[in-house]
Amino acid sequence: MATWDDVVEIAMRYPEVEETTSWQTPSLKVKGRFFARLRTEAEGGLAIVCDPSEKAALLASGDPAFYTTRHYDGSAMILVHLDRIDDARLADLIEDAWRLKAPFRVRKAYEQRGD
Repeated sequence: MATWDDVVEIAMRYPEVEETTSWQTPSLKVKGRFFARLRTEAEGGLAIVCDPSEKAALLASGDPAFYTTRHYDGSAMILVHLDRIDDARLADLIEDAWRLKAPFRVRKAYEQRGD
């Protein structure tokens, strides 16, 4: 079962990531740009930036790890049950969110490192 600590550990693999708070909850930003937060609402979970077409595909897949609420309908964020997602899928989501929000210069420098 993944935890917020796991999310942070994965995210810190990428340049310019900082752990901070958003809406009084733990969150992650890249160069000041929000890309994920731990939800403390009743449903819990992780709110993470996601391409809208990917969000639609994840929700349509029927995978119980992914869900949304009315508040997040139409937004470019997917909600994730951390206790239902496998580590590889979580890592992919975090990398994708980082790439969506990282400034071009930061992404380019990361890609040129050859990791």
